[in-house]
Amino acid sequence: MQIKRHITKDLIEKIKSSNKGIVLYGARQVGKTTLVNEIINNLHLKTLMVDGDQSKYMDIFSSRNLEKIKSLVSGFDLLFIDEAQRIPEIGINLKIIFDNIPTLKVIVTGSSSLDLASQIREPLTGRVWTYHLYPISLLELSKTHNRFQLSSQLDDLLVYGSYPELFSFQTLKEKEEYLVNLADAYLYKDLLAFEGLKNSIKIRDLLKLLAFQVGSQVSLSELGRSLSMSKETVAKYIDFLEKSSVLMRLKGFSRNLRKEIVKMDKIYFVDLGIRNILIGNTKPLTDRNDIGQLWENFLIVERTKSNAYLGRNVSQYFWRTYTGAELDYIEEGDGALTGFEFKYGDKVRSAPNGWVGAYPEAGYQCINASSYLDFLL
Repeated sequence: MQIKRHITKDLIEKIKSSNKGIVLYGARQVGKTTLVNEIINNLHLKTLMVDGDQSKYMDIFSSRNLEKIKSLVSGFDLLFIDEAQRIPEIGINLKIIFDNIPTLKVIVTGSSSLDLASQIREPLTGRVWTYHLYPISLLELSKTHNRFQLSSQLDDLLVYGSYPELFSFQTLKEKEEYLVNLADAYLYKDLLAFEGLKNSIKIRDLLKLLAFQVGSQVSLSELGRSLSMSKETVAKYIDFLEKSSVLMRLKGFSRNLRKEIVKMDKIYFVDLGIRNILIGNTKPLTDRNDIGQLWENFLIVERTKSNAYLGRNVSQYFWRTYTGAELDYIEEGDGALTGFEFKYGDKVRSAPNGWVGAYPEAGYQCINASSYLDFLL
């Protein structure tokens, strides 16, 4: 099933109307190449498609030699470089292209921002538009599914996640096999190729521990003791997993440090299918004891996708006090502060007294099965 990606129209307009390049980040298999191919077909420009893994292109696009680059791109209107993080010094070479071949349109994708971001940040400042592509969002599904259809897919989304290819499979077994192969073949490829990260067993063990702690504050020291690693190494691995679009984190919100806990983050999985396959649990929701964790992870990540795609500029947190009062999710933006509590099913909870007392001007919503579509769409 072909699902229209929310940012497609914006990318096409940017390429048509701007002389800046496009940088598209996203984990492997989220559909970056499919999206760019759709854009190429729409634009009808003569396009040079470059695979960053191929040495014949790698040599030229890492050469810093304008004449070599010109000899390759001459006669083309659009340059598409896939997996650009594979090419050494890609940032400075792209700068050479932007500064000397201004008529050439450029799209660059990267499955990891580990080193691509560091390569392009300084040389390409002001020269590119940057986007992040996630697994399929509920917002994108809503373009072809009504609310009843969206709700009927909820159980599958909580268990198997939303990588694009999953929507073409007819059986749950096919989905499970796909996720196993995805985790084994792709999940750690960029991470383990990065200098200093060679221990795939430790990374997998770390991810399993984090999978069981979704929705809880994470102690780096405790994780380190469990894995026989320093907390500094644990922090580095988590940072790289976040930059590889495997994990995302929330920090604690506080304007009163004496009462509110901010030292430990909460960590979530960008895709629940990956989380569930890592712990070997793809049971239906009726047979699970972690529905609350799945629900919280799902809502926070889907809200993050919606915020990104709809251009909402907000800061995201959780809130908890030493006395035990807490809210699952906080948004702050445009001068407004809102707290959210997530309840699976039809449960409703009023705002904690501590929240109302500390932030009387703030908003509050309890998100459950009756209201989650409004929250996410």
